[in-house]
Amino acid sequence: METISVIIPVYNRREVLPRAIRSVLDQKPAPLELLIVDDGSTDGVSDWLGQEFPSITVIRQENRGPAAARNRAIERARGKWIAFLDSDDEWRPGKLKAQLDFFKANPDYRIMQTEEIWIRNGKRVNPMKKHQKHGGWIYEKCLPLCLISPSAVMIERKLFEDVGNFDESYPACEDYELWLRIAPRYPVGLLSKPFILKYGGHADQRSREFPAMDRFRIRALIKTLESGILNENQTQSTLAELAAKSAVYFGGADKRESSEETEKLRAALEPLKSKLPGFSS
Repeated sequence: METISVIIPVYNRREVLPRAIRSVLDQKPAPLELLIVDDGSTDGVSDWLGQEFPSITVIRQENRGPAAARNRAIERARGKWIAFLDSDDEWRPGKLKAQLDFFKANPDYRIMQTEEIWIRNGKRVNPMKKHQKHGGWIYEKCLPLCLISPSAVMIERKLFEDVGNFDESYPACEDYELWLRIAPRYPVGLLSKPFILKYGGHADQRSREFPAMDRFRIRALIKTLESGILNENQTQSTLAELAAKSAVYFGGADKRESSEETEKLRAALEPLKSKLPGFSS
């Protein structure tokens, strides 16, 4: 049986974490290991885990964000496959088996995800059309927003050796940036059956902590353009998306007091301005 390492980063979510843990432990086949990274929590979650789930590996670190937390666990993981789960989400039964079956039937794939069910404020909601998931060579589909959910994805561990781990300089949208490094190089598999319950609407979501999330996506788009991994069509699609996001972001920034972060983005964008269709700042 091919082995799976499951990684859950957690920061002060002791109340909802048991739901996520049980959804992992109930999987058949069971994963090789469950690694939980306590990212500097102040709610006693590590001590609680030691009492309630002594067989689970708990990794403690100072608060450094989800990218650093996931990377710490990736370095410790022993499985052939890595599956992530956000601490406030939940897997449905059969998730891991369905993904292993997919890889067995599609040996050329190294990354895939499943569909998901959205729960907002305790009620099921339908995602908008722009959130529709796609399979195959999906790089251009990934440009507007994050279409690969960490809680839904399974990745071959060795793929990280090829593309690198999460970029820890991103306090948010770190997953979006990683998918932009993976999707030009590898097709992404998709199972149409929803195996994830994705919960939202709570006060500690990253999107509420970091407004104007497109500033991180703009950084990621610039980084991707500078990486040299894109073909000509991908480059043109990326430039078009960068122009669109920059126009909106800097248009709003011009109405606010300029920040150091905004000026750094302007400087990073400057060498590309002549290539951005219809954009001026």
